[in-house]
Amino acid sequence: MMRASSPKTRAGLALAMTLTLTLTLALSAPAAWGARLKDLTNIRGVRGNQLVGYGLVVGLKGTGDKQQVTFTMQALANLAERLGGIKVAANTLRVQNVATVMITAELPPFATVGSRIDAMVSSVGDCQSLQGGNLLLCALKGVDNQVYALVQGPLIVGGFSAGGAAGGGAQKNHPTVGRISGGASIEREIPFELTGPGPLLFALEQPDFTTAGRIAAVMNTHLGGAFARALDSGRVQLDVPPSYRGRLAPLVAEVERLDVTPDSVAKVVLNERTGTVVMGENVRLSALAIAHGNLSITIKEKQDVSQPQPFGAGQTVTTPQTEVAVNEQEMRLVMVPAAVSIGEVVRGLNAIGVTPRDLISIFQAMKAAGALQAELEII
Repeated sequence: MMRASSPKTRAGLALAMTLTLTLTLALSAPAAWGARLKDLTNIRGVRGNQLVGYGLVVGLKGTGDKQQVTFTMQALANLAERLGGIKVAANTLRVQNVATVMITAELPPFATVGSRIDAMVSSVGDCQSLQGGNLLLCALKGVDNQVYALVQGPLIVGGFSAGGAAGGGAQKNHPTVGRISGGASIEREIPFELTGPGPLLFALEQPDFTTAGRIAAVMNTHLGGAFARALDSGRVQLDVPPSYRGRLAPLVAEVERLDVTPDSVAKVVLNERTGTVVMGENVRLSALAIAHGNLSITIKEKQDVSQPQPFGAGQTVTTPQTEVAVNEQEMRLVMVPAAVSIGEVVRGLNAIGVTPRDLISIFQAMKAAGALQAELEII
């Protein structure tokens, strides 16, 4: 006769199936994989620069800033005087189709005058929605207060907001942030030339001594000489070979395609808000015994009504009644053997038969006991 499984057993089976699928995919992959050098490093000096600007979005259908946002009306009055020669007091303006915004963009490396980039537009005041708005021409400046780009154009807002007079309404996504695709034109270049005798300095996105050593070794093997060396865990210096003197761009294009197997520290990442547990392939476990049980407490309250006898002098009163139920599941002690691979770690955790959210507490206890040879990070 078949017996119905308990919720705890079903949860354990679901976890086992998930971890088994993860293990199957991991074992079916190649033993060593390589990432392109361009995905692991960046070259010193080759980077983007942040730009910021201040402007007005017009054409909104009554969803702009209200009168209490004084800087919006002042900016509109200044714009009317500068462009149309119309002098008007800011406190007399009564418009709701204008919103003050901040514009941000990134100036990519080697960008030339006339190139176009995307710009992000965000509301500053109490605007309800930027949908249907058009950004007026404004300047984007760098930290040196120099103008590097001009931006103007209609906004693309991936959401909407609608409401009634009584306060009800509906909203999708975030309607007070929009994007102008290719709306900013570059007007000033940042001087940087990839020339000279070198050397080139490659900075690792994730500093690691082993990965830096592998990068230098792969470069030297491909170029046929001892041109690269790891300076520390985050930098690899490449001396320019004689055949590439004055041709640094072809050299970078040649080495950035090289495959390097990156190394990483053993880490377990826990997200207590969502119950997510992610383990790296280098996680190791020492032999240990685990007993994990759930304790649930249920509290129920109800109100009893006490009434006096007919024609009595008493008063009707309510008295609270509280019921408390405590349920503690019995769990046996489980022996988890030492695990030296991610597959063995998965099999050992499957033997416990717990949910992913329970694993968060178990991993913390393992770390406290010294049985988890990995860095524990809680996000």
